[in-house]
Amino acid sequence: MKNITFTNAGSVSELAWPQSVDDVTPESPALEVFTDFTRTQPLVIDARTNAIDTEELMKNAHVRLKIVVDHDARFLGIVSLQDLNHQQILIKVSEGEKREELSVVDFMQPRHRLKGLEFGDLLKASIMDVIEVLKESQQQHCIVVDNDQQRLRGIISASDIARKLRLPINLLNDSTFSGVYRAVQL
Repeated sequence: MKNITFTNAGSVSELAWPQSVDDVTPESPALEVFTDFTRTQPLVIDARTNAIDTEELMKNAHVRLKIVVDHDARFLGIVSLQDLNHQQILIKVSEGEKREELSVVDFMQPRHRLKGLEFGDLLKASIMDVIEVLKESQQQHCIVVDNDQQRLRGIISASDIARKLRLPINLLNDSTFSGVYRAVQL
């Protein structure tokens, strides 16, 4: 074991800051707001996981979206907190499903129904280009697909855009792409 010691912080009064703090603007490259799965591990959930447990896990972790995978970690779809809401669960129960047997796959949005941005297009786009494309969307996330590699490359989050642009919106209530678009127009 290495010898690590405590030191007194009484004489420390300054904070360390990044060397270059670039302000992100709507004209900044779209990659500034892109969560790239080649650099950041995706938040995944097994399709067989209990839906009620998943809802609680997501709420406790303050996560609004998970990538749904099969037992071989292949991409099946996405599931959001909105997909797992109490009303959706009650609908399934009223259809005869047993609450405790409901799994993520019963609520996910399957990949064949998803639309996403192409990674190659994102390389050439600005944040405003992304906002313009997604402005009608009431969604909080947009997947990014790398068709050359045939893989889900990452995700863009409306709340990440709002945070990086320092937009005056309530991230708990209005963090959709349409909310971001309205805030940028102010």
